[in-house]
Amino acid sequence: MNADLKETNRHIESAYFVGAGGIGMSALERYFMAHGVKVGGYDRTPTPLTGELMKEGAAIHFEDNVSLIPESMRQPEHTLVVYTPAIPESHSELQYFRTHGFDIKKRAEVLGLISRQKRSLCVAGTHGKTTTSSMVAHLLHQSHVDCNAFLGGISKNFGTNYLLAPESPYVVVEADEYDRSFHHLRPYASVITATDADHLDIYGTKEAYLESFSHYTSLIQEGGALVVHRGLEMKEALQQGVRRYDYSRDEGDMHAENIRIGGGRIVFDYVSPLGNISNVELGVPVSINIENGIAAMALAQIAGLTAEEIRRGMATFKGVDRRFDFRIKNDKHVLLSDYAHHPEEIRQSISSIREVFAGRKISVIFQPHLYSRTRDFYHDFADSLSLADEVLLCEIYPARELPIEGVTSKIIYDELRPTMEKELISKSDVPRIVESRDFDVLIVLGAGDVENCMDDLERILSQKQ
Repeated sequence: MNADLKETNRHIESAYFVGAGGIGMSALERYFMAHGVKVGGYDRTPTPLTGELMKEGAAIHFEDNVSLIPESMRQPEHTLVVYTPAIPESHSELQYFRTHGFDIKKRAEVLGLISRQKRSLCVAGTHGKTTTSSMVAHLLHQSHVDCNAFLGGISKNFGTNYLLAPESPYVVVEADEYDRSFHHLRPYASVITATDADHLDIYGTKEAYLESFSHYTSLIQEGGALVVHRGLEMKEALQQGVRRYDYSRDEGDMHAENIRIGGGRIVFDYVSPLGNISNVELGVPVSINIENGIAAMALAQIAGLTAEEIRRGMATFKGVDRRFDFRIKNDKHVLLSDYAHHPEEIRQSISSIREVFAGRKISVIFQPHLYSRTRDFYHDFADSLSLADEVLLCEIYPARELPIEGVTSKIIYDELRPTMEKELISKSDVPRIVESRDFDVLIVLGAGDVENCMDDLERILSQKQ
């Protein structure tokens, strides 16, 4: 078993995950199963992901009930317990483990310990990190370098969020700022895509959020590298000997030139002090992926990939589930799902789609995620959503939160552009609404469970061809 994890002086035979259905948790579960460790856990509701994990051998149940913990995972000396910050301290299974002498670690701690055994290529930022880290993993995996990977989304190239390549010196990690999780990492090289304030329920202020990123930059190893989006509002605290590059779409150490957009394709020339690469084509042709691709190619160059490997990898990247996830794309209908749940992500999503599908009517179904985020950013949400032609607002998805008085989707609705088409709807009515209307380009946005409608929406619109 992993050497750092053995520092607990326990031989790990079992790993139990409290919050087993989380996307970050699932990658760790797959890591432990690949290393012959028995895996079990709890989550609140079954999902397609928990179903896949159970098929792969994980013993997951969906009731907070100590009696459902497998007998093989009741031995403190041989069981590691992993939990997420989203699990309340009152959770009875977590309480059982705390009072019976188990070794209990946060998900971020375990990921930090595992990733230190390799050279970590990390992608941090308020948005763009899942797509960018998945691009990096794909670029390395199809090259002579290969990689291990712990991703925050299901890669369409791999059908998983976890890659195992024992011979590769690299591990690609999505560095999550929630609950300061990324402070457990020790990157060899890192991209920072954005630092727009988020998670203020954790950080309290924008200044504390930015300070967290500053501390993260101090963790990059001597001899490593930072690739940071040009113009970010943060201070860096780099160790001596860390190379520093900046990037953006049009300027910076790494940038794009001669961008060609049309006919459903995006091609550009990549400019970098580590070597220029001409005629890079995006496998997922939306304009925000120009910047995501620039950042990914920078890490790939640092890892030693050739220009031809990078060019081939960019063209064959298929994307990530729920990140610009096109379900239908033709002259009559476009349907896509995007995980965007922060105002700036929404702005970039709608702007990218409008650039590719110029002249077509863009409708958005949006499900706000978290009461606190809605309260903190409702003006910004309205500004971003107003870039669309039509907005249908679902009720707020609460996730880990209890309701906040006066905070509903209507506070966003009231701030939307007055002249636009807009409506407050129930999530349960989404399929009926799509069946009863004629949509042109329909984007379903949000990090909640509105995604569960996508199969129905694809079927409905496909029948309208």
